[in-house]
Amino acid sequence: MPPPKEMDFVLASLPLRIGTYVPDDLLEDWFAPGTGMNPPAQAALAEAASYGRQFECEFKHYPERKEGVFWKWVPAI
Repeated sequence: MPPPKEMDFVLASLPLRIGTYVPDDLLEDWFAPGTGMNPPAQAALAEAASYGRQFECEFKHYPERKEGVFWKWVPAI
């Protein structure tokens, strides 16, 4: 199942320095179903990063928190 369309809106509207947190089970369901989520498969993490780039977002996975984070890149001042 792909990310819900509402997630597209969230990432497109995300202000700078604000993150959207997605738990591991949803990362696996959305980006690489059936690959396992403990930890999420590299395919799921790579696909999540690619998805985030479509909305000019960075993505990082935090295994200790069992979640991934999307956020808008902050340009250097």
